Amino acid sequence: MRAWVAGLAMLAGLALPVTLATPAAAAQGGTFAYVANQSDDTVSVIDTATNTVTTTIPVGDNPQNVAVTPDGTRAYVTIRNSNNVSVIDTTTNTLIGAPIPVGDSPRGVAITPDGTRAYVTNVLDDNVSVIDTATNTVTTTIPVGTNPAEVAVTPNGAFAYVTNFGSNNVSVIDTATNTVTTTIPVGTGPQRSAITPDGTRAYVANSLSNNVSVIDTTTNTVTTTVPVGSQPQAVAITPDGAFAYVSNSSSNSVSVIDTATNTVTTTIPVGLIPTGVAITPDGTRAYVANQTSNTASVIDTASNTVTTTVPVGTDPFGVEIGTVPASSVATCPPGSPLTGGGFQLTGPPPNNPTSRPVDDSWEVSLLNQTGEDITFTPYAVCADITP
Repeated sequence: MRAWVAGLAMLAGLALPVTLATPAAAAQGGTFAYVANQSDDTVSVIDTATNTVTTTIPVGDNPQNVAVTPDGTRAYVTIRNSNNVSVIDTTTNTLIGAPIPVGDSPRGVAITPDGTRAYVTNVLDDNVSVIDTATNTVTTTIPVGTNPAEVAVTPNGAFAYVTNFGSNNVSVIDTATNTVTTTIPVGTGPQRSAITPDGTRAYVANSLSNNVSVIDTTTNTVTTTVPVGSQPQAVAITPDGAFAYVSNSSSNSVSVIDTATNTVTTTIPVGLIPTGVAITPDGTRAYVANQTSNTASVIDTASNTVTTTVPVGTDPFGVEIGTVPASSVATCPPGSPLTGGGFQLTGPPPNNPTSRPVDDSWEVSLLNQTGEDITFTPYAVCADITP
């Protein structure tokens, strides 16, 4: 037997590139914002370390929203005019397999914390498709309210909250049984919602009543309503749960809600018709998709000011942020079948290393969240067929 070492991969923080000694698949790990461009039929990938678009991925006719799996390896994109969902391999920024057929006019998408299922709202079918992410097939369809717009899953994965734009309420799905257990009246024209990291509250943007409903998830009742700007579209909550950022599409602004008092503490001017909003895992920045400006505004959450504006595609709508692992592949020489593999590591242990066989190669993916340098060398153990 012999070990074939594909190369040496370096991570500094989250964003240094992978280098291979032999030709093989490689990717640059880091934190990225994925912006769905409706009229371009693409997704723009923004490197949050540099605030530049690193690649643009064709995904299908009229992409709406993006959800990234917890391990950062895949992004699920709802394709409204094609009635399907495209799946992006985030390590190569290419599509995986054929699109997944769902219901009529899919829009919202959310993934369970364990990464096993994706919930997709079908606006014109008044239901939610549940995708098994292992097989990328729909396993069940759940009737909800009228014109379901968006969906959010609780941090413990037990419930999915679906905003029904046409019936002015929220359907609560028990993910263990995939049935609606209760329906909560909210404001008029509810759009996107977000759930606090501790799972105790859901914030719902009501686009036609210009406010945000705050739901107590224990009792599933609205405890307060917060006035914001005109036609709020989306909500994102900081990782510490202290603030909710709300995009106001007709006010061209973002309202910042202090979740301790449920009052707006500041309003931030952004681009034209802001829709999607997402916050980085470290909570330091918020990314806002501006539909008419064809840009993404980057907000510094410490100062609540726009620090930069990133050009993206045409008519951007949804935005989501994910941390993509750095990966490297060691490949056996032609005619030498793979029999095993692994990796050598120098530096602090990374989070959730994945080491696995892929055809005649051995693939290693590392999610480095320590901020320190890590060096890893994947290797493939190949059968020695020398006579």
